[in-house]
Amino acid sequence: MPEPYVPKEAIGHGDGGSAALAIGEAESLERRPGAGPPAGGPPAGPLGKPRSLWSDAWHDLRRNPVFVLSALVIVFLVVIAIWPQLIATGNPYRADLAKAQQGSQPGHPFGFDTQGRDVYTRVVYGARASITVGVCATAGAALLGSLLGGLAGFFGSWSDTLLSRLADIFFGIPVLLGGLVFLSVVTGTTVWPVVGFIVLLGWPQISRIARGSVVTAKQNDYVQAARALGAGNGRMLLRHIAPNAVAPVIVVATIALGTYIALEATLSYLGAGLKPPTVSWGIDISTASTYIRSAPHMLLWPAGALSITVLAFIMLGDAVRDALDPKLR
Repeated sequence: MPEPYVPKEAIGHGDGGSAALAIGEAESLERRPGAGPPAGGPPAGPLGKPRSLWSDAWHDLRRNPVFVLSALVIVFLVVIAIWPQLIATGNPYRADLAKAQQGSQPGHPFGFDTQGRDVYTRVVYGARASITVGVCATAGAALLGSLLGGLAGFFGSWSDTLLSRLADIFFGIPVLLGGLVFLSVVTGTTVWPVVGFIVLLGWPQISRIARGSVVTAKQNDYVQAARALGAGNGRMLLRHIAPNAVAPVIVVATIALGTYIALEATLSYLGAGLKPPTVSWGIDISTASTYIRSAPHMLLWPAGALSITVLAFIMLGDAVRDALDPKLR
């Protein structure tokens, strides 16, 4: 004999409503798959998909004014580095000695240098060399350091010891002194000798970060489970370890990019970096330092452009670090 129907409103709630909860759970199990919610009930919405580390970081970065401001400045610098003629129609090599060291004039807002060249045009065209050196050196150091550090951290043993001792040797080389010696031997009129030197001395820092991240990641349970299921070393590195160990490398590389731009300007200022006729902020700052009292505009504009560029990349790196590091949330 079937039991009489008892409405849910008639069930007591002295036990905290567990009976009503059981009935609701039973109704949800008896409902056909794909059927809508019961009449009078709340609409059923899809469960929110959990966000990954990268999507969560991007969600935070879009709302970070420091990231937005620094990213806009960097995008502007990259655009004028590729197409400087968009905002500077003059020729950075054109000289008029009659206007040497003169200040701001109509059509020449930054004045002229010692050879009568337009400072504004040279500042705009100087972004190309600095951005090229910074991006290429950072990419080279990040790739080389990540590869060596990741492999050493994953396999360990003698390869880890060899990498650590080799990195210690490079850490013991003074950057400026090493640059003066290296670039005095390897000379050229392009940016590649400077890029090669920065990569040569920049990869040990990235390799140590990559090694530490890989050592930490390979101890996680999902890596051990993949190993127990028979995954090979290549699959574990590419599918399980690398995506979870690359975040610290990106943060360090972003901050280092601004440092590398400043290093290029310093070496060019000392006469060991880029050489004329290359247009560079470091070369113009070196030329203008002698005339800082009589024509300060020659020094202030390229130095200001260099400072803004370095600061933008450092601010971008700090924002990315805050977004990717769960401990800073």
